[in-house]
Amino acid sequence: MTNCFIGNILYDGIAHTNFSATATATTLSTFPAMSQEEVEEWLAHIPVYAVTDSNGSGVVLKPDSDSNVFYFFMNPMMANQTLTTLKSANEDLDLRVSAFSLGKIWFRVLKNGDAAEVKLKKPGADDSEGESTTSDVEYRLVPDTRDLLGARMLLTMDPKDNEAMQNGEVTEEVARQAIQKAMTEATKFNSTYNEVPVFMIQQMRMQKQPEEGSDEEAVTLLPMYFNLQNMVAIWQQFATQAAGAEGVEPNINLLDLFELVDRMQEESEIDFRNVVLVPPAPAGSEAAVGEQTASTTGGGVQMPGATLGDL
Repeated sequence: MTNCFIGNILYDGIAHTNFSATATATTLSTFPAMSQEEVEEWLAHIPVYAVTDSNGSGVVLKPDSDSNVFYFFMNPMMANQTLTTLKSANEDLDLRVSAFSLGKIWFRVLKNGDAAEVKLKKPGADDSEGESTTSDVEYRLVPDTRDLLGARMLLTMDPKDNEAMQNGEVTEEVARQAIQKAMTEATKFNSTYNEVPVFMIQQMRMQKQPEEGSDEEAVTLLPMYFNLQNMVAIWQQFATQAAGAEGVEPNINLLDLFELVDRMQEESEIDFRNVVLVPPAPAGSEAAVGEQTASTTGGGVQMPGATLGDL
């Protein structure tokens, strides 16, 4: 696999070096593939959002006469925007935004949607009027558009762009050109769905302490973030607190969630069991980011009871 370095940005799906604390430059440990159950648990604390009725039944949209599409959103504000649009055209419908566990829907819906039986009915129609189908609903996971743009910009920035930004030489024209390049030249993350960027910084690690009284040792975890701004805020905290980190330029790595999950289900030199996903926290809240990162190593986020079809 060939890694592509762009300034201090790396994209290849996954970096092979410095990923696992047990790996060395000459001898790489091999870790067994993660099972479906392990992957579901790994994703379980990540909330995704969808428009449903009061019973938790999903609202399937028809962008054209031949398509039936159901959207899950990484960003609740995007789900709320969809809800507002639907309610403006259907004022009598009792619709809402519901949260679901990404772990519960990953294999049963996102990766198995064409085999899931779905009953489609018009809003307000009786269940007996529904139409069963096994292949006509397409399920889409929609990332935050800001993070899509961030991913594209990371892929298209060259060393000159990096230097200008690091020196604070970001004029309106420089920013406009960077965005234009990202929108036209990025080779990845050009779809608005089912390409979900995940960000990480090689130098950042988290320590998961054993329970009090346990003989187990602390575990070193590598955090990955869905939100680029969240990760940068944590890095800034890390750089001011960690000895020797001040002034160090972060090695930002960019991955695609779908490719990452596929790799986790193969034997690998990477110990994915020591990788933790950090859910997005409210933008601009460093305290919330830190709390979210810390809670991820513990119980995580609990999802509401309502699920699509009682998943």
